[in-house]
Amino acid sequence: MTTLLDGYREHIVAAHKQPLFLLLVGFITSFVFIRFSVRMIRAQVRWWPGNVTPGGLHIHHMVFGLGFLLVGGIGVFATYGGHPWIDVFGLLFGIGCGLVLDEFALILHLDDVYWGEQGRKSVDAVIFGILFTGLLLVGYVPLGAEPTGETRWGLVTIISVNALAMVVTLLKGKVWTGLLGIMVPGLSWVGAVRLARPSSPWARWRYAASPRLRARALRRERRLHRRADRARTWLFDLIAGAPDKVPAHHPAAHRVAERMAARATAHLDAHAARALARRSARLADRRSAAGTAEHPSGSHRGVVAAGGPGGYDGPADRAGRHGRSQQRRRVVRAGRSRTYAVGPAGPAPREGRHRWLRPRTRRMSR
Repeated sequence: MTTLLDGYREHIVAAHKQPLFLLLVGFITSFVFIRFSVRMIRAQVRWWPGNVTPGGLHIHHMVFGLGFLLVGGIGVFATYGGHPWIDVFGLLFGIGCGLVLDEFALILHLDDVYWGEQGRKSVDAVIFGILFTGLLLVGYVPLGAEPTGETRWGLVTIISVNALAMVVTLLKGKVWTGLLGIMVPGLSWVGAVRLARPSSPWARWRYAASPRLRARALRRERRLHRRADRARTWLFDLIAGAPDKVPAHHPAAHRVAERMAARATAHLDAHAARALARRSARLADRRSAAGTAEHPSGSHRGVVAAGGPGGYDGPADRAGRHGRSQQRRRVVRAGRSRTYAVGPAGPAPREGRHRWLRPRTRRMSR
């Protein structure tokens, strides 16, 4: 205990970092407390006070966080940053940061997505804020290195390279590797060298012209990142609670229901269109067969089919009917269109005239 107190006095108090340390303590404490509170409210525990709803209006804890931020920020300027007020206002400012960033997703989406999938952005924002504040508290001595006259420029170089690698890692879609690489330089370097995630900005910029790299990134995403995402989801569920998949009161539920209804309607329309096309094809085949049976070859008003002895049973006519039948079947199987041509609903063709022949018109001489 004495060693901890001596270390605190040497590294925090003597280095004039006590206000920043108290800000970090207030940040972490407020986040842990409010997450515990909302999980108790969600579990409907009787002994916990519950939400603050004066007059039926639900006041989010972000409102209280804004109050703490205002008091802490204005108080520092009002007291000129003198002791011990700067320590008190630093603690209040940290409490406000924890309460506000815990509802970062609500501010971003302008909707109550606290227990939705979008609410996970709040946890990301809180962890990023804690890591950034911790980096400022440690200063420019990552991994506990002590800067001296000989190692000063070496540490500056390491920090600069680490910052560049962290930015590249974040652009490659590896958020946690980049954030943890702030304190551990090796992590961000590894993340900057390895392949980017397929949905990251880096992949959109660099892998669009290289299908081989994009295919490798997709294989690596399926093989490795699924496990990492499951571990990350488990950790977030442990910290912040499992989100609702589709909240009943959320507008996303209506959007999901509309998309599902549209897909079902499209599927039914396509099925009905394919059934109609099949019926039309069968009807056309029956009419063609009936016309061929009624008019044997060589007996149709003296009209001779090209390439055959006469009538409709010549090779060219059979090839034409076969090609049209095959085309109708292909259209039915593909299901490309929802509107299919059905035979004209008019008077039946005259006996002795085939429906595929154009009627002859008599020329009138002047």
